[in-house]
Amino acid sequence: MTYTELVTLVSDYCENTFPTVDMDTFIRQAEQRIYNTVQIANLRKASSTPLTNGSQFMDTPSDLLSVYSFAVIDGSGNYIYLLNKDPNFMQEAYPNPSTTGTPKHYAINGPKSSDNKQLQFIFGPTPSAALVTNLQYFAYPESIVTAGTTWLGQFFDSALLYGTLCEANTYMKGEADMVALYQERYVQAISLLKNLGDGKQRADAYRDGQVRVRVV
Repeated sequence: MTYTELVTLVSDYCENTFPTVDMDTFIRQAEQRIYNTVQIANLRKASSTPLTNGSQFMDTPSDLLSVYSFAVIDGSGNYIYLLNKDPNFMQEAYPNPSTTGTPKHYAINGPKSSDNKQLQFIFGPTPSAALVTNLQYFAYPESIVTAGTTWLGQFFDSALLYGTLCEANTYMKGEADMVALYQERYVQAISLLKNLGDGKQRADAYRDGQVRVRVV
C-alpha cells in the first residue's frame, strides 16, 4: 500500500475527504503508535562514530530514541560492550573527568546546553583514545507521508490502515460502534505484527524449532 492508496482508502472508509495536513497527522500518529508497540527489525539503525580522545561526551544521532547496544572497538578489532548507567552513577563512579582509559560505562546525559534538542552520551572513564564506536539504536523510519512507500505499507498495511482509521474516526467523533470496530481490527493487526516483530524475527527454526499445532 502506497501513501496515495492509504489516503484513498481512509477517505472511502470514512466517506469523508480530509485536508492533507489532517490526513498526514492521522498517518504519522498511527505510525508512532505502531512503532512504539512492536519492535520490528526496520526500527533498528547502526552508527559508527569515533570517540574524542580526552572528552567525556559524544553527541547522539539526531534521530535516536533509545539504545539497543553500545560498544567500542579497540585497536585489535575487539568489541567491548559498554554497560548502561544513570548519569548520577557516572558522576559518582568517575568524579574526575581527567581520569582516562577504555570506557566501561555510558549514560544518556541529557541535552547540550547549546541545543536542547541534541542529546549527549557521557562515558566513564573518559576515553584515552579515539576509539571507534558501534551503536545499535531504535529510531523511527521515514514516514510513508514523505517516503510514499515503506516496509509497513508494503508488508503490514492492515496495521497502518486500521491505525489511521482509528485516528481519523477520533477526529470525526465517529459513531461508537465504528470506533470500536476499527479499534478491534487494529488490535488484531497489531497482534499479528507483534507475532512477527517480537517473535519470528527474533527466532529461527534451527535453535527454536518450527511452530507446531498439536494434532488431535
